[in-house]
Amino acid sequence: MDIKLQIGRRGRSVGLAGLASLLLSACGAIPAGYSGQSQQPQASAGLGSFDPTPETRQCFSDLGKANVRFSPLPNRQFGGGCSQIDSIKLLDVGADVTNLGPVKCELAGKFAAWTEYSVKRAARKYLGSDLKRIETMGSYNCRNIAGSGKLSQHASANAIDVSAFVLTNGRRISVEDNWKSGRREMQFLTAIHDSACKRFGTVLSPDYNAAHRDHFHLDMSGNGYCR
Repeated sequence: MDIKLQIGRRGRSVGLAGLASLLLSACGAIPAGYSGQSQQPQASAGLGSFDPTPETRQCFSDLGKANVRFSPLPNRQFGGGCSQIDSIKLLDVGADVTNLGPVKCELAGKFAAWTEYSVKRAARKYLGSDLKRIETMGSYNCRNIAGSGKLSQHASANAIDVSAFVLTNGRRISVEDNWKSGRREMQFLTAIHDSACKRFGTVLSPDYNAAHRDHFHLDMSGNGYCR
């Protein structure tokens, strides 16, 4: 069951108090956007409940005021320390986004703002076309950081991997192919990377290591770590 929250000019407002009761009635459903890549919940994890903190309620409100459409998801604990807490399924950030599962509300807000005020503007400035679609490699995934025993930020729905951008004129700009290729394409990717570094807690590019050769990793951990 997919409970859609839509606030602002895109649709009718839904009160946050009413939202809680709506979601409680949907606790028996598998959350929208649950990725098959992610670890399935253990029996003891239950089906989750909706119990947002005051900060998360404010985040929901802020997203609505920014005309971002989304579905809040039940809080869930998974095996191995993985979790989906205060997360949402993004439905509309003003451009299509592929392969995106649950994301924490704060991360979703930063991603939506980055799309609107950085990616779209840079596409017009450097590539002469509007943005049509952002391609990602996913968000929630119960796994460790590559080559380590430490849980990735993906394991708590606190990271998004962005791989490519498709324009309305049909062009596709990918991190793997254009990070070091094509003057205007490089300018575009550098500009949105630099902007991301001002919004997210951690931003990793192909310059970080070989594991990031084909995407930007964006998460809300750290304090402005940018590579």
